[in-house]
Amino acid sequence: MRALNIPAAGAQPQLSELAVPEVTEGTVLVKVKAVGLNAIDNAIAVGMLAAMMPHEYPLVLGRDAAGVVEAVGAGVDHVAVGDEVIGHVLLVPPIQAGTLAEYAVLPATAVTPKPAGLDFVTAAALPLAGAAALASIDAIEVQAGHTVLVNGASGGVGSYVVQLLAARGATVVATGTADDVERLTSLGAHIVVDFTADAVADQVRASYPDGVDALINLAGFTTDAVPLAAVRAGGRVATTTGAPDADALAAAGLSGTSVMAGPVREVVAPLAEQAAAGTLKVDISTVLPFEQAADGLATIASGAARGKIVVQIAE
Repeated sequence: MRALNIPAAGAQPQLSELAVPEVTEGTVLVKVKAVGLNAIDNAIAVGMLAAMMPHEYPLVLGRDAAGVVEAVGAGVDHVAVGDEVIGHVLLVPPIQAGTLAEYAVLPATAVTPKPAGLDFVTAAALPLAGAAALASIDAIEVQAGHTVLVNGASGGVGSYVVQLLAARGATVVATGTADDVERLTSLGAHIVVDFTADAVADQVRASYPDGVDALINLAGFTTDAVPLAAVRAGGRVATTTGAPDADALAAAGLSGTSVMAGPVREVVAPLAEQAAAGTLKVDISTVLPFEQAADGLATIASGAARGKIVVQIAE
């Protein structure tokens, strides 16, 4: 099978032939139709997680996928051969299996049937970003009437966060550029703050002098890059980037946590049903052929991605 893989530690990704992986107990072999790209794919590609857990090579990139079940391992009874499914390769050691391939083995706990009304490309854009959005919203304990700043709203996770917050009755303040205003407001943002124009916190305070109730941070890997000053004293912060840490939050009079997404089937299935019903928009900006998967990863790495980028592996 063809797979976009890292052949050895420190090597560049290459599209090459690898053996089809074998199904094992508690796993599902999927003939991949489409793959949603995520920032973590780049982190794995450059070895950022190598100190955290072992890597084995050749290492196939990609975590999200939609496709058709080719085989199931022992103990798997919620999907069967021929079923159309959505899945994710969970981040457990060793890191080696991936979805940017013609076939992928996925843990059964992260495989759910694909609703008939959802095409493969749309379905592949859901798991990790959707799960991260839900985890972030749960972490800030949002309530109807809260005002929430979403920093980094223009990316794949942000497009879900904005919609899900609005659906819960929150007023959403989203960061983006002038080019993002129409798209983000259509997703449910009340206002869009142009992070290229002036300091985000200053712009937010101009509209909300007392500060917003909470911040979901999807961009900025240092405390100084995160607009904490936009949040009122006692507000909550959820971050997917590791910054700010607990000490920085406490110093600012805030509370919160770093968020880790868990795209298991109990989380992804309801999102897929909402997408199929049309109540959750899957905001896909680009669909690439398999041969251009590395280009999609480069776009994400550059910070220029808007919405989700999906690679179509097969029709």
